[in-house]
Amino acid sequence: MQPGRPWSNWGRSETCEPAHLAHAASVDDVVEVVRFARERGLTVKAVGAGHSFTSIAATRGIQLDLASVDGIISVDGTLVTLGAGTNLHQLPALLGPLGLALANMGDIDRQTLGGATSTGTHGTGGAFGGLATQIRALTLVTADGGVLRISDSENAHLLPAARLGLGALGVVVDVTIECVPAFLLHAVERPERFDAVLDDWQQRIADADHFEFYVWPHTDTVMTKTNTRLPAHHERNPVGRFAAWWEDDFMSNSVLAAMLNVGRALPALTPAMNRLATRVAGHRTFTDASHEVFVSPRRTRFREMEYAVPVADVPAILREIRAVIEAKNWRISFPIEVRAAAQDDLWLSTASGRPTGYIALHRYFREDPTEYFRTIETIMKNYGGRPHWGKMHFRDADSLRGAYPHFDDFLAVRDDLDPERLFANDYLDRVLGA
Repeated sequence: MQPGRPWSNWGRSETCEPAHLAHAASVDDVVEVVRFARERGLTVKAVGAGHSFTSIAATRGIQLDLASVDGIISVDGTLVTLGAGTNLHQLPALLGPLGLALANMGDIDRQTLGGATSTGTHGTGGAFGGLATQIRALTLVTADGGVLRISDSENAHLLPAARLGLGALGVVVDVTIECVPAFLLHAVERPERFDAVLDDWQQRIADADHFEFYVWPHTDTVMTKTNTRLPAHHERNPVGRFAAWWEDDFMSNSVLAAMLNVGRALPALTPAMNRLATRVAGHRTFTDASHEVFVSPRRTRFREMEYAVPVADVPAILREIRAVIEAKNWRISFPIEVRAAAQDDLWLSTASGRPTGYIALHRYFREDPTEYFRTIETIMKNYGGRPHWGKMHFRDADSLRGAYPHFDDFLAVRDDLDPERLFANDYLDRVLGA
């Protein structure tokens, strides 16, 4: 336990100054921190890698760092139990020797397992759910200092709430993930026409294992990514070292950062720069280990709002967004990311009960995203949209209750496990109610 110090998240959208900073290396350490907080009337918030754009990890009480609660705890076939502080980028080295991999991943791997699953991190693929759907069991340290195991055979009634719990039910200290045999992905990345991709949207996500695309505002071009799963023994054909540096490092980070800075200083140049970006972006095909294809380096800081919407509504929403951008004469230099995921049965999952499309908007971290995000959020709400819990939005509990059939069921579990709100903060008060 140390005196707190100022903290900010990766996107520099949130800051806080906790009273104390605690580093835990074991479940016993977490229990002791919870006891310390309860006796002193303080709150506790576990913090991961800081990749949430909301204040879900912010606190004025005790900030609990679980980075040392990491690594493999046990293995039972394809079931792997890992410490909640394990970063996603650690998993290839941990799972590789076992011949295993995550069934799906997003394009950023800096998050911790605890943070990623608690906020609803997901990848793309119409037949694949978010990361939390891969959880088969987990362990919580609860507000009374108890250690609660939740699985199909222990406290099973809590699974739909606890697998994606927003940090509101306790401190997740380990998760048991259902892994899959290691596999390769054959990737095809190419520019295509905006209208052609939208017209074929549902067929694309039905035909491909993993499909996503990026819409460049002020252009008629989108960049598509189609990934096909292959067995691990299939021949690899990875991107060459120079090509990987050119596309993933130089173009997607250094050049993008330069474009964003120019666009911020000279907004009138943004449409021309976006058109240039779509012309110089590579058309490439390669085959590599799944994590090498799913994940892309993201070093240019940004702020993000992502909404989950009924999958069939994605084309109509994107056309509305493009019309609004042009009508308001905005200059948007960051592409819009579009993905899909299978429905699930987790109570606070953004894909709960429906096949889901995801539309993510970004702004450079030195730009104010408020007008852009608020305006587009109105469109999303009109389609029954649900905001990603770890990305910027302006919704509150009254607004969100109608979006989630099991919202009040989740609150009942919260009332049972944390009646005194030991794990509360301002964000949870807003989105769940005090």
